[in-house]
Amino acid sequence: MNAPATTGRTRKGTAPRGVPYVFLAPAIILFTLFLLLPIGYAIYLSFRRVKVSGLGLGKGARTEIWAGLDNYATALGDPELLGSALRVLLYGLVLIPLMLGLALLFALLLDAPRVRFGRFAKLAIFLPYAVPGVIASMLWGFLYLPAVSPFNYVLDAAGLPEPNMLSGGSVFLAIVNIAVWGGVGFNMIVLFTSLRAVPGEIYESAQLDGASDLQIALRIKIPLLMPSLIMTTVFSLIATLQVFTEPLTIRSLTNSISSTWTPLMKVYRDAFSQNDIYSAAASSVVIALVTLVLSFGFLRLVSRQAFGGENR
Repeated sequence: MNAPATTGRTRKGTAPRGVPYVFLAPAIILFTLFLLLPIGYAIYLSFRRVKVSGLGLGKGARTEIWAGLDNYATALGDPELLGSALRVLLYGLVLIPLMLGLALLFALLLDAPRVRFGRFAKLAIFLPYAVPGVIASMLWGFLYLPAVSPFNYVLDAAGLPEPNMLSGGSVFLAIVNIAVWGGVGFNMIVLFTSLRAVPGEIYESAQLDGASDLQIALRIKIPLLMPSLIMTTVFSLIATLQVFTEPLTIRSLTNSISSTWTPLMKVYRDAFSQNDIYSAAASSVVIALVTLVLSFGFLRLVSRQAFGGENR
Protein backbone atom coordinates (compact mmCIF):
# COMPACT_ATOMS: atom_id res chain seq x y z
CA MET A 1 0.00 0.00 0.00
CA ASN A 2 2.90 2.38 0.73
CA ALA A 3 4.84 1.64 -2.46
CA PRO A 4 2.99 4.02 -4.82
CA ALA A 5 3.28 6.93 -2.34
CA THR A 6 7.00 6.31 -1.92
CA THR A 7 7.46 6.19 -5.68
CA GLY A 8 5.54 9.47 -6.09
CA ARG A 9 7.69 11.28 -3.50
CA THR A 10 10.82 9.90 -5.14
CA ARG A 11 9.83 11.15 -8.58
CA LYS A 12 8.93 14.60 -7.21
CA GLY A 13 12.15 14.85 -5.23
CA THR A 14 14.45 13.75 -8.05
CA ALA A 15 12.97 16.03 -10.76
CA PRO A 16 15.68 18.29 -12.21
CA ARG A 17 15.37 21.77 -10.71
CA GLY A 18 16.29 23.51 -13.95
CA VAL A 19 13.48 22.01 -16.04
CA PRO A 20 11.15 25.05 -15.73
CA TYR A 21 13.93 27.35 -16.92
CA VAL A 22 14.47 25.17 -19.98
CA PHE A 23 10.82 25.63 -20.97
CA LEU A 24 10.99 29.36 -20.23
CA ALA A 25 14.26 29.89 -22.10
CA PRO A 26 12.79 30.41 -25.62
CA ALA A 27 10.35 33.05 -24.33
CA ILE A 28 13.06 34.78 -22.31
CA ILE A 29 15.45 34.81 -25.28
CA LEU A 30 12.82 36.21 -27.66
CA PHE A 31 11.71 38.80 -25.08
CA THR A 32 15.32 39.91 -24.62
CA LEU A 33 16.18 40.01 -28.34
CA PHE A 34 13.06 41.71 -29.65
CA LEU A 35 12.00 43.92 -26.73
CA LEU A 36 14.64 44.60 -24.09
CA LEU A 37 17.61 45.04 -26.44
CA PRO A 38 15.79 47.41 -28.89
CA ILE A 39 14.51 49.48 -25.95
CA GLY A 40 17.96 49.62 -24.41
CA TYR A 41 19.56 50.58 -27.74
CA ALA A 42 16.99 53.33 -28.32
CA ILE A 43 17.67 54.76 -24.84
CA TYR A 44 21.42 54.59 -25.55
CA LEU A 45 21.03 56.45 -28.87
CA SER A 46 18.84 59.11 -27.25
CA PHE A 47 21.85 60.26 -25.19
CA ARG A 48 24.21 60.45 -28.19
CA ARG A 49 24.74 62.84 -31.07
CA VAL A 50 27.09 63.28 -34.02
CA LYS A 51 29.98 65.73 -33.84
CA VAL A 52 31.14 66.98 -37.24
CA SER A 53 34.75 68.09 -37.63
CA GLY A 54 35.83 70.41 -40.41
CA LEU A 55 33.74 70.07 -43.55
CA GLY A 56 32.44 66.70 -42.45
CA LEU A 57 34.29 64.94 -45.24
CA GLY A 58 36.64 62.03 -44.96
CA LYS A 59 37.11 59.25 -42.47
CA GLY A 60 36.74 60.31 -38.84
CA ALA A 61 35.10 63.66 -39.66
CA ARG A 62 31.82 62.52 -38.09
CA THR A 63 32.07 60.98 -34.62
CA GLU A 64 29.41 59.95 -32.15
CA ILE A 65 29.68 61.65 -28.75
CA TRP A 66 27.74 61.92 -25.49
CA ALA A 67 24.88 64.46 -25.70
CA GLY A 68 23.31 64.21 -22.27
CA LEU A 69 19.73 65.47 -22.24
CA ASP A 70 20.12 67.73 -25.29
CA ASN A 71 18.06 65.42 -27.54
CA TYR A 72 15.26 65.29 -24.98
CA ALA A 73 15.25 69.08 -24.60
CA THR A 74 15.05 69.43 -28.38
CA ALA A 75 12.25 66.87 -28.63
CA LEU A 76 10.17 68.42 -25.85
CA GLY A 77 10.58 71.90 -27.33
CA ASP A 78 9.76 70.85 -30.88
CA PRO A 79 6.46 72.47 -31.98
CA GLU A 80 5.92 69.73 -34.58
CA LEU A 81 5.98 67.02 -31.90
CA LEU A 82 3.65 69.07 -29.69
CA GLY A 83 1.26 69.69 -32.60
CA SER A 84 1.19 66.01 -33.54
CA ALA A 85 0.59 65.05 -29.89
CA LEU A 86 -2.39 67.41 -29.66
CA ARG A 87 -3.74 66.01 -32.92
CA VAL A 88 -3.49 62.45 -31.59
CA LEU A 89 -5.15 63.56 -28.35
CA LEU A 90 -8.14 64.85 -30.31
CA TYR A 91 -8.06 61.69 -32.43
CA GLY A 92 -8.28 59.57 -29.26
CA LEU A 93 -11.08 61.65 -27.77
CA VAL A 94 -13.17 60.95 -30.87
CA LEU A 95 -12.04 57.39 -31.57
CA ILE A 96 -12.06 55.62 -28.20
CA PRO A 97 -15.61 56.50 -27.04
CA LEU A 98 -17.03 55.84 -30.51
CA MET A 99 -15.23 52.52 -31.00
CA LEU A 100 -15.90 51.15 -27.50
CA GLY A 101 -19.48 52.43 -27.56
CA LEU A 102 -20.20 50.53 -30.78
CA ALA A 103 -18.40 47.43 -29.46
CA LEU A 104 -20.48 47.52 -26.27
CA LEU A 105 -23.70 48.04 -28.21
CA PHE A 106 -22.99 45.10 -30.56
CA ALA A 107 -21.97 42.85 -27.64
CA LEU A 108 -25.19 43.63 -25.76
CA LEU A 109 -27.32 43.09 -28.87
CA LEU A 110 -25.65 39.75 -29.67
CA ASP A 111 -26.05 38.62 -26.05
CA ALA A 112 -29.75 39.43 -26.05
CA PRO A 113 -32.13 36.44 -26.02
CA ARG A 114 -33.73 35.32 -29.25
CA VAL A 115 -31.12 37.03 -31.42
CA ARG A 116 -31.06 35.83 -35.03
CA PHE A 117 -27.99 35.29 -37.22
CA GLY A 118 -25.78 35.82 -34.16
CA ARG A 119 -22.90 33.71 -35.45
CA PHE A 120 -22.88 35.45 -38.83
CA ALA A 121 -23.13 38.88 -37.16
CA LYS A 122 -20.17 38.12 -34.88
CA LEU A 123 -18.07 37.01 -37.84
CA ALA A 124 -19.09 40.02 -39.95
CA ILE A 125 -18.24 42.49 -37.16
CA PHE A 126 -14.96 40.77 -36.24
CA LEU A 127 -13.75 40.25 -39.83
CA PRO A 128 -12.37 43.82 -40.37
CA TYR A 129 -10.01 43.25 -37.43
CA ALA A 130 -8.41 40.38 -39.36
CA VAL A 131 -7.57 42.71 -42.27
CA PRO A 132 -4.03 44.14 -41.96
CA GLY A 133 -3.89 47.87 -41.28
CA VAL A 134 -2.10 48.72 -44.54
CA ILE A 135 -4.64 46.83 -46.65
CA ALA A 136 -7.56 48.37 -44.75
CA SER A 137 -6.10 51.86 -45.24
CA MET A 138 -5.58 51.29 -48.98
CA LEU A 139 -9.11 49.89 -49.30
CA TRP A 140 -10.70 52.89 -47.59
CA GLY A 141 -8.30 55.26 -49.38
CA PHE A 142 -9.63 54.24 -52.77
CA LEU A 143 -13.19 54.43 -51.45
CA TYR A 144 -12.42 58.01 -50.37
CA LEU A 145 -10.86 59.07 -53.71
CA PRO A 146 -13.48 61.22 -55.49
CA ALA A 147 -12.47 59.96 -58.95
CA VAL A 148 -13.05 56.25 -58.19
CA SER A 149 -15.27 56.25 -55.08
CA PRO A 150 -18.56 54.35 -55.58
CA PHE A 151 -20.11 56.53 -52.85
CA ASN A 152 -19.39 59.67 -54.87
CA TYR A 153 -20.76 57.95 -57.99
CA VAL A 154 -24.05 57.23 -56.22
CA LEU A 155 -24.24 60.77 -54.80
CA ASP A 156 -23.48 62.23 -58.22
CA ALA A 157 -26.20 60.08 -59.82
CA ALA A 158 -28.65 61.29 -57.15
CA GLY A 159 -27.68 64.91 -57.81
CA LEU A 160 -26.24 65.37 -54.33
CA PRO A 161 -22.97 67.15 -53.47
CA GLU A 162 -19.92 64.89 -53.36
CA PRO A 163 -17.77 65.27 -50.22
CA ASN A 164 -14.00 64.98 -50.50
CA MET A 165 -12.97 62.91 -47.49
CA LEU A 166 -9.29 63.45 -48.23
CA SER A 167 -9.26 67.25 -48.02
CA GLY A 168 -8.98 69.66 -45.11
CA GLY A 169 -10.42 68.53 -41.80
CA SER A 170 -12.38 65.70 -43.41
CA VAL A 171 -9.24 63.58 -43.58
CA PHE A 172 -9.24 63.48 -39.78
CA LEU A 173 -12.68 61.84 -39.77
CA ALA A 174 -11.59 59.56 -42.61
CA ILE A 175 -8.75 58.14 -40.50
CA VAL A 176 -11.00 57.82 -37.44
CA ASN A 177 -13.44 55.84 -39.58
CA ILE A 178 -10.71 53.38 -40.62
CA ALA A 179 -9.67 52.84 -37.00
CA VAL A 180 -13.27 52.34 -35.87
CA TRP A 181 -13.95 49.92 -38.73
CA GLY A 182 -10.94 47.82 -37.77
CA GLY A 183 -11.17 48.03 -33.98
CA VAL A 184 -14.83 47.46 -33.14
CA GLY A 185 -14.71 43.72 -33.84
CA PHE A 186 -11.86 42.90 -31.47
CA ASN A 187 -13.36 44.88 -28.60
CA MET A 188 -16.80 43.45 -29.27
CA ILE A 189 -15.44 39.89 -28.99
CA VAL A 190 -13.75 40.70 -25.67
CA LEU A 191 -16.93 42.21 -24.22
CA PHE A 192 -19.18 39.49 -25.62
CA THR A 193 -16.96 36.76 -24.16
CA SER A 194 -17.15 38.43 -20.76
CA LEU A 195 -20.93 38.57 -21.00
CA ARG A 196 -21.13 34.85 -21.79
CA ALA A 197 -19.15 34.13 -18.61
CA VAL A 198 -21.84 35.69 -16.39
CA PRO A 199 -24.01 33.00 -14.72
CA GLY A 200 -27.47 32.85 -16.26
CA GLU A 201 -29.09 32.67 -12.82
CA ILE A 202 -28.41 36.38 -12.36
CA TYR A 203 -30.46 37.28 -15.43
CA GLU A 204 -33.22 34.83 -14.46
CA SER A 205 -33.48 36.41 -11.01
CA ALA A 206 -33.73 39.87 -12.56
CA GLN A 207 -36.44 38.69 -14.95
CA LEU A 208 -38.39 37.18 -12.05
CA ASP A 209 -38.21 40.58 -10.36
CA GLY A 210 -39.79 42.11 -13.46
CA ALA A 211 -36.71 43.72 -15.02
CA SER A 212 -36.84 44.36 -18.75
CA ASP A 213 -34.02 43.53 -21.18
CA LEU A 214 -32.96 47.19 -21.20
CA GLN A 215 -32.87 47.36 -17.40
CA ILE A 216 -30.86 44.14 -17.24
CA ALA A 217 -28.40 45.57 -19.74
CA LEU A 218 -28.00 48.91 -17.94
CA ARG A 219 -28.06 47.73 -14.31
CA ILE A 220 -26.48 44.27 -14.49
CA LYS A 221 -24.55 43.63 -17.70
CA ILE A 222 -22.70 46.94 -18.06
CA PRO A 223 -21.58 47.08 -14.39
CA LEU A 224 -20.34 43.48 -14.66
CA LEU A 225 -18.45 44.45 -17.82
CA MET A 226 -16.46 47.23 -16.11
CA PRO A 227 -13.20 45.21 -15.80
CA SER A 228 -13.39 44.23 -19.48
CA LEU A 229 -14.25 47.81 -20.48
CA ILE A 230 -11.24 49.08 -18.57
CA MET A 231 -8.99 46.53 -20.25
CA THR A 232 -10.25 47.41 -23.73
CA THR A 233 -9.89 51.11 -22.93
CA VAL A 234 -6.25 50.63 -21.98
CA PHE A 235 -5.59 48.64 -25.16
CA SER A 236 -7.33 51.33 -27.22
CA LEU A 237 -5.39 54.09 -25.46
CA ILE A 238 -2.06 52.42 -26.25
CA ALA A 239 -3.07 51.80 -29.87
CA THR A 240 -4.22 55.41 -30.25
CA LEU A 241 -0.91 56.84 -29.05
CA GLN A 242 0.87 54.58 -31.53
CA VAL A 243 -1.29 55.41 -34.56
CA PHE A 244 0.95 55.28 -37.63
CA THR A 245 -0.17 52.94 -40.41
CA GLU A 246 -3.45 54.58 -41.38
CA PRO A 247 -2.24 58.20 -41.81
CA LEU A 248 1.02 57.09 -43.44
CA THR A 249 -0.83 55.01 -46.04
CA ILE A 250 -3.50 57.65 -46.71
CA ARG A 251 -0.78 60.32 -47.01
CA SER A 252 0.12 59.00 -50.48
CA LEU A 253 -3.40 59.97 -51.65
CA THR A 254 -3.67 63.49 -50.23
CA ASN A 255 -1.65 66.55 -49.32
CA SER A 256 -3.71 67.16 -46.17
CA ILE A 257 -1.53 64.83 -44.07
CA SER A 258 1.96 66.10 -43.25
CA SER A 259 4.98 63.94 -42.57
CA THR A 260 4.59 64.78 -38.84
CA TRP A 261 0.84 64.22 -38.58
CA THR A 262 1.33 61.88 -35.61
CA PRO A 263 4.27 61.57 -33.16
CA LEU A 264 5.33 58.23 -34.63
CA MET A 265 5.29 59.68 -38.15
CA LYS A 266 7.64 62.41 -36.91
CA VAL A 267 9.93 59.77 -35.43
CA TYR A 268 9.86 57.91 -38.75
CA ARG A 269 10.68 61.09 -40.70
CA ASP A 270 13.53 62.09 -38.37
CA ALA A 271 15.08 58.63 -38.43
CA PHE A 272 14.73 57.62 -42.08
CA SER A 273 14.24 60.85 -44.08
CA GLN A 274 16.46 63.25 -42.15
CA ASN A 275 18.86 60.55 -40.91
CA ASP A 276 18.71 61.93 -37.35
CA ILE A 277 18.35 58.71 -35.40
CA TYR A 278 19.42 60.34 -32.13
CA SER A 279 16.59 62.87 -32.07
CA ALA A 280 14.18 60.15 -33.25
CA ALA A 281 15.32 57.88 -30.42
CA ALA A 282 14.72 60.63 -27.84
CA SER A 283 11.25 61.32 -29.26
CA SER A 284 10.38 57.62 -29.22
CA VAL A 285 11.47 57.32 -25.58
CA VAL A 286 9.29 60.31 -24.69
CA ILE A 287 6.31 58.73 -26.49
CA ALA A 288 6.88 55.43 -24.69
CA LEU A 289 7.04 57.17 -21.30
CA VAL A 290 3.85 59.15 -22.02
CA THR A 291 2.10 55.93 -23.07
CA LEU A 292 3.28 54.20 -19.89
CA VAL A 293 2.20 57.06 -17.63
CA LEU A 294 -1.22 57.43 -19.24
CA SER A 295 -1.91 53.68 -19.21
CA PHE A 296 -0.93 53.12 -15.60
CA GLY A 297 -2.46 56.43 -14.56
CA PHE A 298 -5.79 55.42 -16.07
CA LEU A 299 -5.61 51.99 -14.43
CA ARG A 300 -4.83 53.55 -11.06
CA LEU A 301 -7.65 56.04 -11.49
CA VAL A 302 -10.33 53.47 -12.23
CA SER A 303 -9.03 50.29 -10.57
CA ARG A 304 -10.38 51.14 -7.11
CA GLN A 305 -13.86 51.71 -8.46
CA ALA A 306 -13.84 48.72 -10.82
CA PHE A 307 -11.89 46.13 -8.81
CA GLY A 308 -12.30 47.41 -5.25
CA GLY A 309 -14.98 44.85 -4.45
CA GLU A 310 -12.78 41.97 -5.57
CA ASN A 311 -9.82 43.12 -3.48
CA ARG A 312 -11.74 43.30 -0.25
